[in-house]
Amino acid sequence: MRPSETTGSTAPSLPTVVAVIPARYASTRLPGKPLIDLGGVPMIVRVVEQARRTPGISAVIVATDDTRVRDAVQAHGGTAVMTRDDHPTGTDRLAEVARSLACDVIVNVQGDEPLIDPAMIAQALVPFAEPAIEMTTLCRPFTDVEEFHDPNVVKAVVGEDWFALYFSRAAVPYDRASAGRALPVRSFKHIGLYAYRRTTVLRLAALPPTALEGTEMLEQLRALEHGIRIKVVQTELDSIGVDTDADVARVRALLAASPAVSHARLAHDHAQS
Repeated sequence: MRPSETTGSTAPSLPTVVAVIPARYASTRLPGKPLIDLGGVPMIVRVVEQARRTPGISAVIVATDDTRVRDAVQAHGGTAVMTRDDHPTGTDRLAEVARSLACDVIVNVQGDEPLIDPAMIAQALVPFAEPAIEMTTLCRPFTDVEEFHDPNVVKAVVGEDWFALYFSRAAVPYDRASAGRALPVRSFKHIGLYAYRRTTVLRLAALPPTALEGTEMLEQLRALEHGIRIKVVQTELDSIGVDTDADVARVRALLAASPAVSHARLAHDHAQS
């Protein structure tokens, strides 16, 4: 979503936005994951289609290290570029593409979320109406205590100004009054969609890895440890990351039930599951 247009010679220019989808062919749990067939369409192509539906996105680019992924995207009318195959993180792959772009803002869309709602991407772009914003991400309130304690689910600790204080796999913040048996008042699930100023992506990729990043295995902590503030946007939507065969089966079932399935419904289903 772009800032509202204004009239007159002093109107601020709107940021140009490009969505980049890093897509590695190799996957420990699901080899060839980007090309998994979902209702007759490769998963990576479904991600491209969702990103294209986002208002304000001027281009969608898949950044991959495998010609099979590139060819699949191009066969469906998408744009894909080849990147080095030795990038340690998705941010590094993103930065390689960013160097050749002339846009203001880059959205990093996860390549394994084929049903991501374009509204979620748009929500991450709203704060860039403020020139001082360098980086944004999303979160949503936890509704399930077990999910809150799951180390595979990342938690966002957010200040009153809605800038991130910390991200962790641990169940934080800790509710001392309930000895951890209840959800804290401000407990948020981190949703791993990021948007950055192009200059911020390049700076972040050039910074050395940090101790907390290595401990938690969370790339975003590098930004916080080096003083890059991350604006967090709360959403009521959710997404399904495809990491297992069970995830693949679930997405296929949803698509079979309704090829134009609404992601708002998916968020509701996820909260109830």
